[in-house]
Amino acid sequence: MGESPLIRDITFGQFYPAQSPIHRLDPRVKIVCTLLFLISLFIQRSILGYAIATLFLALVILFSKVPLKYILKGLRPVILLLLITVSFNLFLTRGEELLVQFGFIRIYKAGLTTAVFMGIRLMYLILGSSIMTFTTTPNALTDGLESLLKPLERIRVPVHEVAMMMSIALRFIPILLEETDKIMKAQIARGADLDSGNVFQRVKGMVPILVPLFVSAFRRANDLALAMEARCYHGSEGRTKMKPLYYRRRDYLAYGKMVLYLGAMIVFGHFVDFDV
Repeated sequence: MGESPLIRDITFGQFYPAQSPIHRLDPRVKIVCTLLFLISLFIQRSILGYAIATLFLALVILFSKVPLKYILKGLRPVILLLLITVSFNLFLTRGEELLVQFGFIRIYKAGLTTAVFMGIRLMYLILGSSIMTFTTTPNALTDGLESLLKPLERIRVPVHEVAMMMSIALRFIPILLEETDKIMKAQIARGADLDSGNVFQRVKGMVPILVPLFVSAFRRANDLALAMEARCYHGSEGRTKMKPLYYRRRDYLAYGKMVLYLGAMIVFGHFVDFDV
């Protein structure tokens, strides 16, 4: 009996080991560049701008050496969310130019344009974020996030604790997925039918899975807390890094390429505007 298709398709938060230029970058570079890429998507208002973003994302995926099939597999669990978002923008956005009318259903040019580009934004948001997690270990991601948020310690923000919580959450994703798959197999072996019936019956059928999953998650969290206390963990006080972060030449080059991308988005991305 193989894994459930839903469990098998969830790849977000998992590290994909490879020897690539993207893997070797400083985690701070990847975090900052990912944020800038996501911001550039939501401030962009032109077809040419999205073409530049598509080319940039394609090059990053190529140099990351993460299989495209593996990356696209992470989109499957959020297809329903994408369809709902696109549908709302398609049917609820009004404009001056009416394209199609079926009874009370009207599709305007502004609604179609907004729906298409909102779908592209959400897909690129997921793909861009996934590249960061695929090419960065949880430990490196935690160290990079803690280093970037270090100035907030002056206003007494528990930066180390916040970064630690995010790291633990990322580490728990594959563990909880594996635990969910085991519980589903156990329930199916006991005669549970999880694939048939309408939506409400399927939701009701998830109860025997969610209850033991929550119990297992709380038990693992308690075991982790006890293990950290047994090792005299006291937060960031007196802690040193096993692998200190240093900027290298390739990191500065990556920042320079990101600046060129943003410059191209600003200069060329406003030639073909559309209303949203």
